[in-house]
Amino acid sequence: MNILDDLKLQYKTGGMVQKLIFWNIGLFLVFTLLDVVLKFSKIDFNYFDVVALSSNINTFLIKPWTIITFNFFHAGIFHLIFNLLILHFSGRLFNTYFTDKQLFGVYVLGGIFSGITFVLSYFFIGKAGLLVGASGAIMAILIATTTYAPFMLLRIPLIGIVKLWHVAFVILFIDLIQLPLENTGGHLAHLGGALFGFIYIKILQSGTDLTKPLSMFLDAIVNIFKPKNKTPFKKVHRNTTKNVVNSSTSKKDFTQKQIDDILDKISKSGYDSLTKEEKEFLFKAGK
Repeated sequence: MNILDDLKLQYKTGGMVQKLIFWNIGLFLVFTLLDVVLKFSKIDFNYFDVVALSSNINTFLIKPWTIITFNFFHAGIFHLIFNLLILHFSGRLFNTYFTDKQLFGVYVLGGIFSGITFVLSYFFIGKAGLLVGASGAIMAILIATTTYAPFMLLRIPLIGIVKLWHVAFVILFIDLIQLPLENTGGHLAHLGGALFGFIYIKILQSGTDLTKPLSMFLDAIVNIFKPKNKTPFKKVHRNTTKNVVNSSTSKKDFTQKQIDDILDKISKSGYDSLTKEEKEFLFKAGK
């Protein structure tokens, strides 16, 4: 199995955290390459002007899609790597208690809430700025998990065992102390995402899932483009003879059991825990 096949398999078998990481990396690579090509061609175009969120309300109203797009773009490689590390950490914890659909919903809605906070910050700061990055969306996921399970125990390298709320407190404190220093709007956006994560869990505990309408909308969109399986009329003959075990059916059941066992292993220990033979088997089964 080559690297490309391995990446395809990881994407196919991975959960929403894995897919969000792939999407963010993919967009970063594509638009970085586009930026290089444009500069080499001496074309004056900055794609940030199209995808970044502006805190100037007039600019935002002209580009309303940026309330979504800014959550999937990053200002540089280190910005991307740091955010994706936190996404991987907080997303895995979130999935301990909630579904992939809920995770994606919190990512999108938390990002929107952080974007609204950033736009509103213009009225307090008095100067406009641009925002890119998934930090607000990721903060929503982290704080949602912390609100639901604050005493979850974590083993941090070189530190030891700590509670989840300790980690969340440190990250929030870093944002708070940087508010008067620089990038005030950006840090307010992070805190806005954190606030949404807290609100989401409190409302969920009262019986309302804020991510459900988004999940239903996306499912409806997917179903529109999903090919419909045509089921022609079949004549069924009742077999009155003694049941005979079909060897091909047994083999199919055994293969499915192997796939299920491997997927269980991925969900518990991650894709990297698979052996080379298991990766090969899963890749061939997915064709």
